[in-house]
Formats: sequence, C-alpha cells, structure tokens
Amino acid sequence: MASPFPGMDPYLEHPEICEDFHANLAGEIQAQLNPSLVPKYVAVLVPRVSYEEVIIGETYRAVKPDVSVLQVDDKPFGGTAVAIAPPPLSVAVAEEVPVRLFTVEIKGVETDALVTAIEILSPVNKRRGHEAFTAYQRKLRDLHRGEVHLLEIDLLRKGERFPLPVTLPDAPYFIFLHRAGETHVDIWPLELAEPIPVVPVPLLHPDPDVGLDVGLAIKNVYGRAYYQLRIDYNKPPRPALSSKDAEWVEKHFRDIGLG
Repeated sequence: MASPFPGMDPYLEHPEICEDFHANLAGEIQAQLNPSLVPKYVAVLVPRVSYEEVIIGETYRAVKPDVSVLQVDDKPFGGTAVAIAPPPLSVAVAEEVPVRLFTVEIKGVETDALVTAIEILSPVNKRRGHEAFTAYQRKLRDLHRGEVHLLEIDLLRKGERFPLPVTLPDAPYFIFLHRAGETHVDIWPLELAEPIPVVPVPLLHPDPDVGLDVGLAIKNVYGRAYYQLRIDYNKPPRPALSSKDAEWVEKHFRDIGLG
C-alpha cells in the first residue's frame, strides 16, 4: 500500500515514526541526487546526535495502609526487624534519550569543500530553548557566512520557523532555499492536497541546478519502510491537523474509500 496522500503524509509526523522517517528520507535524498552530481560533486550523509528529555512511566501515589502487618522470622538477620515505610509519593523524572539529526551535504569531489547543505528539520530544531534549536540557528549563520547554499525541508507542522520579513502562507509544510550570496529566500509552501514540486539544488557557478523530487523520495521511503503497517488511518494524526486540513483529509479519505 502506498501513502494515501499526494505529497507529505501527516501521519509520518507521529513521534514514534518521525525520527525513522527523517533518517530514511535523508538516505533517499542522497541516493536520488548522486547520479546527477557525479563525477564533480557527491552527496554525503552527515548524522548528528542531540538529546531529548522524556518522561518514562507515570506519576503515581503510593497508598499507605492504616494498619501494617509485618511477618518477622524467628531468627531475624542482623538484629531486630523493623517496618520500612513506603514512600507516600513516587514521581517519574525526565531522562535523556538520543535524537538523530541528519544533513545531506553536497561537496566538491576534488576539494571536499561544502557547496550545499540540505537540512531535514527535526522537532528539536524548531523548539526554542532546546540545545538543538540554538545549535541550528548558529549553523544557519555559519552557512550564510561561509557562502554555502542551504535547502531547508520543513515537514513538521509544529514548532518555530526561521523568522522572515513576510507572513508565510497558511500551509502545513515548506521548503526554503537560501542561495549563497543572495539576500532573498525562495519559498515553496506545501499543501496536503497537492504533490510536492521538484525543487532546485544549487551548485557552484557556472554549474546548473539539479532537481530534487522530495515527493518521490517520500513515496520510496514509505514503501520500503512499510509505514502502512504502523499507521492507523482511522485515528487522527499527531499533532492534530488544522480545521482546514482536517476537513480536507476527511473528504479525501471518503473519496478514496479509506477509513
């Protein structure tokens, strides 16, 4: 079964799927681009690790009985046996778990110089206050100062996007292209109801751009990873859709006989 969506599938944003999807998408983008890049350039997959705090378990209260019954052995070990009081409150605490982040870097074969960075945004990249958010903002500045092209693929509806001097259209997803040496940003709003367009990946002058078919990459990843076995399309996606998108999805599912 293929994804029932013509472009991005919002069910792939589920916390239990998102990281795996992003990792597979980065590898698929690398594989798609390299035949168009060689022999002068090569796409390299660069993984990084950040950390996310999660609560494992639930907060619960221990109930202390009015009367405790203690069974004592005839020959207690180490002296007189005493009753140990259970804690009246036990609270789950946050634990750090690793989060994998991925960049596809296009480098010159002869020089190994970074030409273009393709970033697939992770939830922690868009969460103000998280160390990955701060690190990513710093990386954007460094790429701009280093005259490196940047293609940002934002397939996440939640979180804080890079500030722009204009109000973005009311779309769930976006692709941003920051060309080195230019002061404007090219923007592709991505709607659930529409296929994702092929976008340009710039190289060094005078070499022409190469095309990146993000929609095809998503379809290939979806099929190979068998995400349909992990997704229940009878339930709403996480995070929740906007009212506009929820109405479209409901009608779309009826039209294709899903759910």
